[in-house]
Amino acid sequence: MTTAFVLSGGGSLGAVQVGMMQALAERRIEPDLLVGASAGSLNAVFVAQHGFDTATLERLASVWRSLRRRDVFPFSPLRYAEALIGRSPSLCAPDQLRHLVGQHVTSRRLEDARIPVRVVATDVLSGTEVCLSSGDVVDAVMASAAIPAVFPPVSIDGALLFDGGVADNTPISQAVENGADRVVVVPAGVACALAEPPRTALAIALHALTLLIEGRLALDVAAYADRAELIVLPPLCPLSVASTDFSHAAELIDRARVATGAWLDGDRHKLPNPERFLALHRHDGGAGATPLAGDQSIVRRR
Repeated sequence: MTTAFVLSGGGSLGAVQVGMMQALAERRIEPDLLVGASAGSLNAVFVAQHGFDTATLERLASVWRSLRRRDVFPFSPLRYAEALIGRSPSLCAPDQLRHLVGQHVTSRRLEDARIPVRVVATDVLSGTEVCLSSGDVVDAVMASAAIPAVFPPVSIDGALLFDGGVADNTPISQAVENGADRVVVVPAGVACALAEPPRTALAIALHALTLLIEGRLALDVAAYADRAELIVLPPLCPLSVASTDFSHAAELIDRARVATGAWLDGDRHKLPNPERFLALHRHDGGAGATPLAGDQSIVRRR
């Protein structure tokens, strides 16, 4: 059996995926293939290059715990102003994120990874999905994570690419097409319990993208349920951490590890219609909530 881990995007919520993978490693569920989009591509490439084991996941956890917003989304009033009047292609410069990715790669080529990995981006002109399996690692991750308007697109082999989440944020299709007959869906989730709506342009853009991601993911899970064995790990819920807030990484990792472990140990990943655990919803003081595992709950759409 070929097992693929499929990791979605979600900005700072990518820390959740580390805890989920720790729970999977503890139960000896390991990937033969890693597929990532957007923030999920950073985690996928890190694990693919370093190997899937406890030590690797702890190193990855340390990276997430050390991050701050300025390390990924540096704020420059001048660049913001230039972007708003059309003199800059993005709100944020990509230099610091590129440096961060480059610090943690062991080889410069995707095809040289210890575990096969696929990085998903989107063609800017056609809007079609582009699956990268070879070439420069840093360029691939930067393209996949180039959130429209937040980071500039990346040119690879003559094509201009940006965030994989636009075309296919949780690319189950790529896992199946690359021979996986068991797919573990590792979502970053969405901030479903924010106290107030996002206010800044950056926060609004990322929140909108994570909502798009989660809605598309639920549809994809339903579509591929008959083509592969799907193990869907439900996102943390309630979750009040914005996708631009990197200060809660340690908490998110620990919550995800415990909640995912309880979910797997209770065989809840075998429940029918797993897409229902990914449905977009809202919180209204707890009404309509159904407890599931650990601190997770699924709130029925109202």
